[in-house]
Amino acid sequence: MTTPTLGPGHTRDDLDRMPDDGNRYELIEGEIVMSPSPRTRHQVIAANLFTQLRAACPSELLVLFAPFDVALEERSVVVPDLVVFDPALADEYGLEAAPRLVVEILSPTTRGRDLVRKKRLYERTGVASYWIVDPDDEVSLTAWELRDGEYQAVASIAGPESWTASAPFPVTVSAAQLASM
Repeated sequence: MTTPTLGPGHTRDDLDRMPDDGNRYELIEGEIVMSPSPRTRHQVIAANLFTQLRAACPSELLVLFAPFDVALEERSVVVPDLVVFDPALADEYGLEAAPRLVVEILSPTTRGRDLVRKKRLYERTGVASYWIVDPDDEVSLTAWELRDGEYQAVASIAGPESWTASAPFPVTVSAAQLASM
């Protein structure tokens, strides 16, 4: 069996043949892309936000962190940093439906992809809420909610600011607390 190359023209079957080499592979609109392991600050933010989301999450939903496959279409299988979804829609391989919330934490190698390509993909495939956390300097969080098929910005916080989300469930997030160790 040959290992597919990075780049466009691929399907989920090609993605499934990528090597288990410690890198995170995703399929975005037919293109296999690779991301190296996240840095420490990224992981601290992911753990802190997971803890906040998990504490507020109602019992009918589930919060998970990467790696966890979300198959949005045959040519797009992503691995969000955090995801909130109805567990009845998942199987042992991941989720094959649009989740309620996707969170991406920016890194130097994923910044453009997360802000443009993935945002467009999530919007098009019906992901109800999309949050971006920027770990640079003063941590910030930007949130969008899907309204009439398009993302509308609902929050932008940084530093000591807090915001209470209404979707996918009520939860208060403080940007500064996300990076605290």
